[in-house]
Amino acid sequence: MNTLQTITAATIGIALATSAAAVDFTDYAPVVAATPTYRQVSVPRQECVTEDVPVQVQPQGRSNTGAILGGIAGGILGNQVGGGKGRDAATVAGAVLGAVTGERMDNPQQPAQYAIQQVQRCRMVNDVKQEISGYNVTYRYGGKDITVAMARNPGATVKVGVGVMQ
Repeated sequence: MNTLQTITAATIGIALATSAAAVDFTDYAPVVAATPTYRQVSVPRQECVTEDVPVQVQPQGRSNTGAILGGIAGGILGNQVGGGKGRDAATVAGAVLGAVTGERMDNPQQPAQYAIQQVQRCRMVNDVKQEISGYNVTYRYGGKDITVAMARNPGATVKVGVGVMQ
């Protein structure tokens, strides 16, 4: 006898008797109604959307030629100024200033450029669905309708345990 049958037999025994009685035999009773009972279940899922986002584009084709030539020219001019250790400092300063000036002349400042890039953004959401958690089963036995909760729909008949009272 499985667990479901044991529970059914115990329920019938309590319903039909005022005192505890052992199951003396089993019988079958017609099912009058089997109504499903429901429970709500949360089902997580990922929800994604694609958005257009402006992205700054780095300028292409920047050249180092201006910085190199400017550095050389600045170094030569700086070397012409001053004397002794001051000449070395003027040469270095002229080379640095020449490199910066040459780079800016060769690669003039351009306004920022933007492109549209598609970005996917996702988040977790919970959907709620109902699922059957069991059945309220009403069967007729001995001229009485008896309702019990069962895990499954028993079909047209249900097996009952019958006990004799003393």
